[in-house]
Amino acid sequence: GVPRCGASLHELNKVLRIELNANANCVWQIQRNANQTIRLIFSHFKFAPSSSCETESIKVYDGPSTNSPLLGQVCNDTDAVPVLQSSTNSLTFLVTTNSVAFTRNFFVFYYFFSPEAKAENCGGQLTGSNGTLTSPNYPAPYPEFMYCVWHIQTAKNSKINLQFQDFFLELDQNCRFDFTAVYDGLTTNTGLIGKVCGRAQPKFESSSNVMTVVLSTDYANSYRGFSAQYTSVPLPGPVEPDTLLTCSSDSMKIVLSKSYLASLGYNETHLQLNDPSCSPVITESVIFSFPLASCGTTKKDEGHSITYTNIVSLSATGNIITRQKSIQIIAKCKMENNSTLEVIYITKNNIIQNTTAVGRYKVSMSFYDSDSFSKPVHQSPYYVDLNQTLFAQVSLHSTDPNLLVFVDSCIASPQPDFGSLTYDLIRSGCNKDDTVVTYPPLEHYGRFKFNAFRFLRSFASVYLQCDILICDSKTTNSRCTEGCISRQKRAISSYMWKTNTVVGPIRLKRDLRSADHSESFTKADAEETLNLQQYSFYTLSFLALISNIIIVGTVILKYHKHQAGYSYQKIQSS
Repeated sequence: GVPRCGASLHELNKVLRIELNANANCVWQIQRNANQTIRLIFSHFKFAPSSSCETESIKVYDGPSTNSPLLGQVCNDTDAVPVLQSSTNSLTFLVTTNSVAFTRNFFVFYYFFSPEAKAENCGGQLTGSNGTLTSPNYPAPYPEFMYCVWHIQTAKNSKINLQFQDFFLELDQNCRFDFTAVYDGLTTNTGLIGKVCGRAQPKFESSSNVMTVVLSTDYANSYRGFSAQYTSVPLPGPVEPDTLLTCSSDSMKIVLSKSYLASLGYNETHLQLNDPSCSPVITESVIFSFPLASCGTTKKDEGHSITYTNIVSLSATGNIITRQKSIQIIAKCKMENNSTLEVIYITKNNIIQNTTAVGRYKVSMSFYDSDSFSKPVHQSPYYVDLNQTLFAQVSLHSTDPNLLVFVDSCIASPQPDFGSLTYDLIRSGCNKDDTVVTYPPLEHYGRFKFNAFRFLRSFASVYLQCDILICDSKTTNSRCTEGCISRQKRAISSYMWKTNTVVGPIRLKRDLRSADHSESFTKADAEETLNLQQYSFYTLSFLALISNIIIVGTVILKYHKHQAGYSYQKIQSS
């Protein structure tokens, strides 16, 4: 029969060919006064194109009405041949369609049966590395109203090849009457590899070590059935996570290979970050590159470090249910003392795989020509006058707006390796030199100024090395806002990251003038005046030697009168 829109059915078994148009809402109720249960099979269904479960579906209820418990749902994207079984002698299904003008077709049949009555050689568990399975009564015709399920499971890290040597079921273009369905996995709810009927010798292959085979028959036209053989095939060794995580002070970059995604059963269309609007760049790999403080990245202050975390979620699209495992790729950039610890790990059925790397925050220090800190000094060495005010700025190059930079300590040295001879300008946030002035922390900048000096013993250069602290501006009472503190109090202060940076050398301008003057004489000039000035040169040399001896003696006497610990002497410019 062809019920137009719903019916109450009491037959022992029945085939329903249903055609529905737009805006249908039809209920079929199956019930019989018998101590049996009902098996309902949707062997063919055709919904309106692009319809979703929210607007168009078949809902099956375990009881006499739509108020009974929901057994299952069939939609346009159902990846299975739905077979549902009641727990009692009644069952109801509701078909709803959307407003799209389209003729929907459904082929449904049901029958009452006794669950305890089981046919011989109908389904079972197969666990060997290879084996055979045949339909009931093979090679004689198979019985009517059969529903047999074989679960095949081989060793881990293998897949299954299934070959039907002999296959003869009732022929139908859509395999609506008798059919064999093969599933990639241990469930019949999803993962349909194929549905076959008629005369054939089909082959199937699973993606893992589990496969399910179903035989369903109706009330007429039985044939020989099938004989099949399965074999297990070893898979390559476990695929290592082919991932790359790069962290800088202003961005995070996650690179995933397409082959690795494929090994997980996904492709680039299945990926999204915490913020789905942040899309990857697709090349030979899938690349997410974004500023640290964007794309849903979370930040956690862990005392002496800060961690930025984002998650790449892998999920199937368009399915109500899925056989695929839920996978998250969790990327972490952990900013620690002197380094950035990059951590990327993948969660897959509670298994975590880790990949780590090391990087750094990007911090630099420069001199500026004024307290506006608008024009950096690019020349090196930086030639200055004694007691000239020098403006220094430490810069953190990061896109995270909630960070503060604090200059904790600064020392000066005449040597770039900062050997034994050093002089404190700033220590633990406290100014140790009378001319040092520090500016309040300003976002990603730490600033201070001091007057130029030179070291005694005729050292030409001065280098600066500063210890820099980086704090979360949202953290109350962070080290970056405490200023000058004692050593005891500093021990309990919190900051997230510490590094040092070097700038220099600084040299006096008189050294620059001497160098320029000596270079201005040409070889010809020197030869022309050599004889004329030879006498004056020796006379002046003798006088200079006597003067230097007197000056050095005076300096040494004064130097020994100073207290120990002073490494330089301020000299007032004339």
